[in-house]
Amino acid sequence: MMSLGNALPYAEPVRRYNRTAMALHWIVAALILVNIVNGLQAASADDAHIRPLIDMHKSIGLTVLGLVLLRILWRIGHAPPPLPRSYPRVEKLAAHGAHYALYAVMLALPLSGYLHDSAWNAAAAHPLVLFGVLPFPRMPIIKSFDPVTKEHLHALFGAAHVYIGYALYALVGLHLLGVAKHHAVDHESEISRMLPGAEPRA
Repeated sequence: MMSLGNALPYAEPVRRYNRTAMALHWIVAALILVNIVNGLQAASADDAHIRPLIDMHKSIGLTVLGLVLLRILWRIGHAPPPLPRSYPRVEKLAAHGAHYALYAVMLALPLSGYLHDSAWNAAAAHPLVLFGVLPFPRMPIIKSFDPVTKEHLHALFGAAHVYIGYALYALVGLHLLGVAKHHAVDHESEISRMLPGAEPRA
């Protein structure tokens, strides 16, 4: 009689992210890149062009916030492929820590921008409309504060938004350096786990 252990095939280990995770990853990455360029353009734009650029910056930022939340929910129910066994334990811990930090910053950056906008004293005269189509409410509790308090919060959240942006640049840079190191030094094509149609090395 064949034993049950011999009768059941071994499950193939997951080696790549699924299509939904890939799509969310690349869409969020593209939107963040667009918003960085958008923000730099707004910093030097004249009065005739700055408002459309800022409105687009807000729309993309809130979209990123929603997509990152969706990505986190998706990841809770869908485990990512494990890192190669050849990686040292310290390197695996560092990689996981960097990913958690990146998620935290991708949430904190648009959230700080949203709070900054909600504390704007002129917000009532400039409704927040995503991509010029979908009205979006500001934070009600912040809207209820007096003008002096809102001005203080506006400056506080604005500064936080800038510094969290710097943290994002640093983490994205580390992320890209890690991918390059794994590909060129370790000969482990990590990026293939996140590319449609690519096959990771065995």
